[in-house]
Amino acid sequence: MTPPADLDDIIARHAGREGALMPILHDVQAAFGCIDEAARRAIALALNLSRAEVHGVVSFYHDFREAPRDRPAIKLCRAEACQARGAEALVPLAESQGRVRVEPVYCLGLCSVGPAAMVGKDVFARLDAAKLASLIEAAV
Repeated sequence: MTPPADLDDIIARHAGREGALMPILHDVQAAFGCIDEAARRAIALALNLSRAEVHGVVSFYHDFREAPRDRPAIKLCRAEACQARGAEALVPLAESQGRVRVEPVYCLGLCSVGPAAMVGKDVFARLDAAKLASLIEAAV
């Protein structure tokens, strides 16, 4: 599989930049929904890194994916403050629908107004069953 033509544009945008790997990975993830093997190979070659170095970074950070998602994701805060405000009771509701992938995240910084969740780059607070159902509807 060959990397997409736009990958070259993304790499070129960061050429010569110190610490270019992370910005390139973020841009590739945003553009293609994942960082596949062909993209990792091309990035390693362009930055004079080993494929293992690039793979290590991709596999270390949970937000980077090696394949596209099969369904939208809702990141539900599972930290103590959100747990104390009822986040755990929302997990079965979100998972039972099977229409979204529920991913745990540990603190969205909304401890005083939890339970909280993130969909894409948007963060939502004071979740209850009805609000979570609305988020799931909007995400699919």
